Amino acid sequence: TRGTGRDVPGDSPGHLKPAHGRKVTMADSTKPPAPKAEAPKADIATDGPVSARIRARIKKAKRRFHANDNISAFLEAGELEALQAEVEEKMKGVLESLVIDTTSDHNTRETAKRVAKMYLREVFPGRYVPAPPVTEFPNASSLNELMIVGPITVRSACSHHFCPIMGRLWIGLMPNEHSNLIGLSKYSRLAEWIMSRPQIQEEAITQMAEVLLDKVRPDGLAVVMEADHFCMHWRGVRDTETKMINSVMRGSFLKDHTLRREFLSLLNLKG
Repeated sequence: TRGTGRDVPGDSPGHLKPAHGRKVTMADSTKPPAPKAEAPKADIATDGPVSARIRARIKKAKRRFHANDNISAFLEAGELEALQAEVEEKMKGVLESLVIDTTSDHNTRETAKRVAKMYLREVFPGRYVPAPPVTEFPNASSLNELMIVGPITVRSACSHHFCPIMGRLWIGLMPNEHSNLIGLSKYSRLAEWIMSRPQIQEEAITQMAEVLLDKVRPDGLAVVMEADHFCMHWRGVRDTETKMINSVMRGSFLKDHTLRREFLSLLNLKG
C-alpha cells in the first residue's frame, strides 16, 4: 500500500492512518461542519412602512421629532412620495371608521388622496423639506438703525387639533457692522417654512427668532405675531373675535425699553 495515497488501517484501534500526514480519529471523520456565521443585521429594517424607517433613523441619531420639528435630513430619495402613499392608506382607514361610504360617495372617493397630498405638500411641508436657500450679504454700509419687516401673512395649524392658525408677523432688527443682510422676500420664505408645520404660536415665533439670529447676527431682534386660532373659532367655545398676540425680544430690544417702545409703536396692529 506504500505510496498509493489511500487510507490504510492504523496501528491502534479506532484510527485511520492516511498514507501521508497525521492520524485522523473516527470522531473527526464524522464531525458535522461548523455552522456558517450569520451576516450582521442591519441597524434599520428595509422592509415595513416608510414611516417606521424614517422614525428609526431619527431615533438612532437621538434627535427629536415633535410636530413642529423639521425632519428633512432623515428622508431619503423617493421617501416623501412613499410617505404620502402611506398617509393616504391610513386616511382611508380614518374615513372608514367615520362610517363614510367612499365607494359610492363621489365627493369623498378621492378624499384620502387629497388629504395626504395636502398635509405633506401644502400644509406641513416645513416638516419634510429643507430650509429655503437664503443669500446673505455683508453690511457694507455699517447700517445700525431700526429695520422693520411686516406684516408677513402666516398660515399654520395648531398641534392640538390641526385647526388653522391664520395671522400676521412683524420682525424688527437692529443690525451692526458685522451683521449679514438678507433679501426682503427671504423673511417671508423663512416664516412660511417655519409656520408650515403643526405649531403652537409661542413656539413658532421662538423658532423664527432663532433662525434669524443665526442668519443675520444682529445686535437686537424682535418678533411679534397676531393670529386667529380656529381651534377656538370653529370648535370648543366658538369665539370668533378672540385673537392672540405675542412677542419675542432678543438683545438690544430686551435691554433697551426705548427701542422696544419705538418698534411696538410703529406696528400697524389695527390695520
